[in-house]
Amino acid sequence: MIKEFKEFAMRGNVMDMAIGIVLGAAFGKIVSSFVKDILMPPLGYLMGNVDFTNLFIDLSGKGFATLEEAQKAGAPTLNYGMFLNTVVDFVIIAFAIFLVVRQMNRLKKAEEPAPSEPTTKPCPYCLSEIPLEATRCPHCTSQLEAA
Repeated sequence: MIKEFKEFAMRGNVMDMAIGIVLGAAFGKIVSSFVKDILMPPLGYLMGNVDFTNLFIDLSGKGFATLEEAQKAGAPTLNYGMFLNTVVDFVIIAFAIFLVVRQMNRLKKAEEPAPSEPTTKPCPYCLSEIPLEATRCPHCTSQLEAA
């Protein structure tokens, strides 16, 4: 059983998938940092010094000034600012994946060989495939017209 598991785990597609998951997680962290630390602060500044991480609705009605205060007090909150950050993260990651898949599809199309010219034709008498240059069918020995 251990040998079978080792063979399964060492297959190329399993290793490729594992590497993809690790790189995807790292890429997700980079994008999250990009959104949180680079994209949202200027966007918040343009919207009147809004800190998206502090956009929340206090369901307790006690009126906390920041999300951190509300969480320390254990108050229930709807953190729609954090949700907006997550949505922006998702859109950026989805767009990046779209670009990667699009480029891979272009590369696949470039690798596909163009259809070559036919080298055979059907014999008009026995319908066997014969070379284009043939003057006599090797299957039925019929004399063929010159092409």
